[in-house]
Amino acid sequence: MSEKARKLFKALDLDENGTLSRVEVIVALRTKGPSLAASGDLPFWGLGDADASSALFDAADQNGDAVLTVEEFEAVVDRRFGWR
Repeated sequence: MSEKARKLFKALDLDENGTLSRVEVIVALRTKGPSLAASGDLPFWGLGDADASSALFDAADQNGDAVLTVEEFEAVVDRRFGWR
């Protein structure tokens, strides 16, 4: 996993349990997204509304269990954001 993906995953993991839920991704991107983008930890174009955040979650949830592991997250985010 790229360092950027790992850092972003940690920032989005609001309850710090090592996984991401759909609500967690949406809330974290809405509340932390602008500062993450300003610091270079998220592309500005990666900021979106709840539907865009939900679509990102769906793309990453490869096994359909409604929980993102760090591996699922990395596989999509590194590629989508051009970090790998």
